[in-house]
Amino acid sequence: MFKFKLTFILFLVTGTIFAQEKVEEISEKLAQEQLEAYNKRDIDAFVAPYAENVRVYKFPDEFLYEGKTEMYDIYGRMFARTPDLHCKLVNRIVMGNTVIDQEEVTISKNDPPMHAIAIYKIKDGKIAEVYFIQ
Repeated sequence: MFKFKLTFILFLVTGTIFAQEKVEEISEKLAQEQLEAYNKRDIDAFVAPYAENVRVYKFPDEFLYEGKTEMYDIYGRMFARTPDLHCKLVNRIVMGNTVIDQEEVTISKNDPPMHAIAIYKIKDGKIAEVYFIQ
């Protein structure tokens, strides 16, 4: 009986670790997809990883806007008017369904890059919330 309980506990722990790794793999993949599309200024590919009702905040809780359509409009205009736009990933932390990116963003080659942190919360296989720290 003891062997069965120990085996069952090990099975649960292993399953939990595997599930956590899978969630983290998906979370990081979504963050990376949007980053690559951002650097290409490809608006369709950029919004693809986001949930239809994505909510965007200035950290910690200042609501900025909601929805993929609004995001499409905001970033579409920015992509069109910033040919030098580039985001360099400085550091990334992934824990469960949360991705924290430390970024260096160039808007114009004539200006120094800006430093920012983006926090992505993943729900149901899409980026559902974003928090920016600048």
